[in-house]
Amino acid sequence: MSTVVSRPVRTARAHRGLGFLRLELRRMLRNRRTMLFTLIMPPLFFVIFGLRSDYRTESFGSGNVTGYVMVSMAVYGAMLATTSGGAMVAIERAQGWSRQLRLTPLRPTAYIATKVAVAMVLGLVSVVAVFVVGAALGAQLTATAWVFCFLLAWICSLVFAAFGLFIGYLLPSENVMQLLGPALAGLSFAGGLFIPLHGWFATVSTVFPTYSVATLARMPFGDTAGSSIAAAILNVTVWATVFVTGAAVLFRRDTAR
Repeated sequence: MSTVVSRPVRTARAHRGLGFLRLELRRMLRNRRTMLFTLIMPPLFFVIFGLRSDYRTESFGSGNVTGYVMVSMAVYGAMLATTSGGAMVAIERAQGWSRQLRLTPLRPTAYIATKVAVAMVLGLVSVVAVFVVGAALGAQLTATAWVFCFLLAWICSLVFAAFGLFIGYLLPSENVMQLLGPALAGLSFAGGLFIPLHGWFATVSTVFPTYSVATLARMPFGDTAGSSIAAAILNVTVWATVFVTGAAVLFRRDTAR
């Protein structure tokens, strides 16, 4: 009997979750500032950094240097989009929306999952934009590298969606964007997305999630050793665990007030 009763309940919860996801996606897609970060800046940075004439003719692993820069800018765009999407919870906290969740049938886990899903959709849109521009402007990769670089740049950005949620629950809304701008710029340079890393800084940069995500996304080029790939996977896993755990703890504290 309990199974018969619980099935409609689970179905109703699933419908509510999907409805909330559709609402969140529409709201995000109408946000001009978010779409600027998602669709304009990453392809623009690819044009700035990746279209030197010698880059198009210079081979690099399974592609050319323009393709290598394209993947770097796809990681950058996914990072911007997913982090910004996750950090939007700070605005909702300021409006009291997190506390209102206790008055709705929506479960906290469904709320968090929806925020992550929306952030990942934004990251997907950004990666698509960069790859489309790259394909049109001379990026060269093998067919396999096109597919796997795309998937790795997008899927690995999950760690940045968790980072955005963590920051969104950690800081008040008026401080989030002021912190995220410099933080994301610093992470981008520390991860070697804009300039090659050398010397002691190249060693220190391996601690940052940006470096590891970029390493995994560039793996199809064939320029990474097995040990560095294993270290990158471990690094991304550890950071994702830290951010998810931190966001969950802060979320419980926020809704318990």
